[in-house]
Parts: sequence; C-alpha cells; structure tokens
Amino acid sequence: MAMRDALAYTVQGSPDRLPVVWLHGFLGRAADWQPVLGRLGEAVCAIAVDAPGHGGSVGLPDEAYTMAGASRRLIDVLDREGVDRAALVGYSMGGRWALYVALHHPDRVRALVLESASPGLARPADRAARRRLDADRARQIQADLPAFLESWYRMPLFASLHRHPERLRQMIATRRQNDPAELARSLAGMGTGAQPSLWERLGGLRVHTLALAGRLDAAYVERARQMAARSARVQVAVVPEAGHIVHAEQPEAFTDQLRSFLSLA
Repeated sequence: MAMRDALAYTVQGSPDRLPVVWLHGFLGRAADWQPVLGRLGEAVCAIAVDAPGHGGSVGLPDEAYTMAGASRRLIDVLDREGVDRAALVGYSMGGRWALYVALHHPDRVRALVLESASPGLARPADRAARRRLDADRARQIQADLPAFLESWYRMPLFASLHRHPERLRQMIATRRQNDPAELARSLAGMGTGAQPSLWERLGGLRVHTLALAGRLDAAYVERARQMAARSARVQVAVVPEAGHIVHAEQPEAFTDQLRSFLSLA
C-alpha cells in the first residue's frame, strides 16, 4: 500500500493477531522479511514497511528522510491500520528507527526487537566523521550502484554472509532495484551519523526489548550487552552461526527467538 507523502507497506495475516511492524535495514525493502514471515504463518498480523528512500517509499518530502519524520509516518501507518500498539522488529537501520519510535512514541509500542542495531554514536566527533563517510558513500551509490553493492558486501561486517553465496547473490540483485538518488537521501537523513545518539535515553525505555545479534558479529553482540547494561528492559539473545544479518543467515533460529520473546503459540 502506498499514498502520496506516506510510507509504502504491506499487511498480511489476520487482524485479530498480534500486530508486528517489520523495519528493514539500509539498502533493503519490506520483502526482505518474507522468509521469516513465512515461518511465522498466521501467528501475527505483519505490517512490513519500506523505509524512506527504499522500495515504494520514494519521492517523499525531505523531512521524511529523518528519524523524526520517518517515525511520524510510521505512526500514521498504525493509525491507518487501526493499530493502537504494535510490536516493532527492526534490523540495523530499521532497528535504530524502531528504537527511536519506542523512545519518542512509547504509547504506540508494546514490545521491541532490535536485530544487529545500536542507539547510534555517542560522541559528536564520531557522528561528524560518520557523516563524512556517508556523504562519500552516497556519491559512490549515485555514480555506480552495482559497484557500490559489491564493495559494501565485502566489508568484514558481512563476512559470514559469504557462507551463503546464493542468498548473497539474490540479496545484491534485489538491492540493485533501488533508486540510487533515493538511497543517497536516506543515507544523508537516516544514517548513523545523522541520527542523534539515543544512548542517554535508554534508561527511560518503557517497553520490553530484545537485543539480538549473531555470535559471529562480535561488535554488535557487545552493543547488545551495553544496551542491557543501560536498561533493565533490555534482554540479550545471541544466535550461533550467524553474523550481522541474522534473519537471512539463520532464519529458523531467528524465528524461534521471536516466537519465544513475543510469546507466540
């Protein structure tokens, strides 16, 4: 579903089930969650959203390409679907977005799952450096998206994904369908450098939260534990034999974690 000045999204599952909003990572789209949603079946009412600059959520006003603007539009999606409170599941950029929503609109969130996500960069100097890096990446994306994607997935962060070459090939092919100019807008407005740090706000987190990471992604395992140290609301789950994209590398284990955390029968 798409409307002018609104996020594109799809809904599947019975409306009388637990509403769960799915937020993908940078370069992705709502359809990335299908392997997980297929395993969950009718256990939830799934609302899978395209982030600004991705999939069908393109051509939006500049304000939409920020955490604040994107979050307001996500609340609009809940309103449109008649959902009072939903569980949010977010991966990487989508996890940062989900955490922002939970902290700024706590009355609309009933549970939170953060996959390979963090509250951002705490130090202003680090955020400034990341904005410079993201500006360079935006130029690369607009110059040659296929070459950027090949380089992106060679980063050590995604090393374990190369254990699944067919999944990686399909992932890159799907990401090539994005609009390079729109990806650049997303990076400028919703990248880690642009996002305000949420570390100091974790103590005020009001919803039960699962911080999930792959055991092969040591940096995000540590971030998950740091979040748990800041908030009693956060519990940590580490998935064996998975790296940064847990839901793609170990979809069954990822789904099992969700079922347990969300108490799905």
